[in-house]
Amino acid sequence: MSFWSNKRVLVTGGAGFLGSFVVEKLQERGCKDIFVPRSKDYDLVQMELVKRVYQESKPHIVIHLAARVGGIGANRANPGKFFYDNLMMGVQMMEVGRQVGLEKFVAVGTVCAYPKFTPVPFKEEDLWNGYPEETNAPYGLAKKMLLVQSQAYRQQYGFNAIYLLPVNLYGPRDNFDLESSHVIPALIRKCVDAMSQPQSSNLRPRTITVWGTGKATREFLYVEDCAEAIVLAAEKYNKPDPINIGAGFEISIKDLVDLIAKLTEFKGRVAWDSTKPDGQPRRMLDTSKAEKEFGFKARTSLEEGLRKTIGWYILIGP
Repeated sequence: MSFWSNKRVLVTGGAGFLGSFVVEKLQERGCKDIFVPRSKDYDLVQMELVKRVYQESKPHIVIHLAARVGGIGANRANPGKFFYDNLMMGVQMMEVGRQVGLEKFVAVGTVCAYPKFTPVPFKEEDLWNGYPEETNAPYGLAKKMLLVQSQAYRQQYGFNAIYLLPVNLYGPRDNFDLESSHVIPALIRKCVDAMSQPQSSNLRPRTITVWGTGKATREFLYVEDCAEAIVLAAEKYNKPDPINIGAGFEISIKDLVDLIAKLTEFKGRVAWDSTKPDGQPRRMLDTSKAEKEFGFKARTSLEEGLRKTIGWYILIGP
């Protein structure tokens, strides 16, 4: 608690999905001076606005969560924008932080930075052993450059930057827009919306369409658990090595669909669109370093987290 009591903290993306939970965790720990820049006021792709946000917030610590993100469809439609915006935001935020003598910079990367065919579970040492999965490689590589920058700045300037690698997140306040959402919110919306539509006849059951074959596996981390990990790392971790943030399990997309269908009481038909990509074949992190270095272990089971997320969506809507 005392660590945060006199700290000014700049949380980019602090009004977003993950960021809003990080801000709440900071407040719970007694942090009273949190600056959350809004994108309409501070376009962090623009260097002059990056400088302005530092001038106006005067932070001791930056937690950089702002990102251009989306599912496979959004990544395929906007590879250039996803690369440029994520690269420029991160590089400029860290550079100006170095210039002003920032106490600590917490860079939040992505599991998409890992090579496409990484042995499961993914270990941090495997990060450079191949090219990322093609559909989101521009995004993954842009975020990966923050690791290169943080290590280079630590070596040359003694700048305290750390780099975290969260796995796929889900939870309340997620993006449920089917044009840009990730798999869990998209599936929840499809199932809940299908159940709310009248069924034309018993001969034509309600149907949802899911991309891919269902064979790919993923690991999912509940958003509040991830926020806890980020705050713990900001407090306790001060080394150059990247750290995985995850729940330590994997589930096939097919089994995930079955589980969400059960929890939403969707009893219709699932149509698999195998013309669409599966993405990375398997994805699960080795999370032992996070537990060893700053005592983080995910607490929320997938079923419990999905129940909370479905409940939030039904109550709040898209």
